[in-house]
Amino acid sequence: MQNQIESTLAARGLELPEPAAPVAAYVPVVIAGGLAHVSGQLPFADGMLMAGRLGEDRDIDYGRAAAAACALMIVAQLKKALGSLDRVERIVKLGVFVNSVPGFTEQPKVADGASQLMADLFGESGRHARSAVGVPVLPLGAVVEIDAIVQVRD
Repeated sequence: MQNQIESTLAARGLELPEPAAPVAAYVPVVIAGGLAHVSGQLPFADGMLMAGRLGEDRDIDYGRAAAAACALMIVAQLKKALGSLDRVERIVKLGVFVNSVPGFTEQPKVADGASQLMADLFGESGRHARSAVGVPVLPLGAVVEIDAIVQVRD
């Protein structure tokens, strides 16, 4: 049976990707003290990593799409770790890292790709605190990486 989040995904024509395996010595999700800490997730579209640097070879729209893809991967990791997205109480915080050139200052607009998707999927519980930081490089050349803190139900 689909829950409300999965129904919303289907209505938008979105599917959760296969949760990505860690690329080093860490786990995708740690649940402690009623919080799920989701490791940084990279953006994939059609099975390919969304790579590049904002302000150099990628624009804000590409970055927003990449941020939304990271958010989908976060949701996929949560579903795998929790068994059901019904256990998500609230998206508490997103940490958004944007691969960008010096002088690029639109990281918040890029991060909105993920923030808007979380609000669309989880409603008021999807509204969250956030940081959006420009960095000179990300793992595997990704254009965006996002981690999350999520309050969960027992």
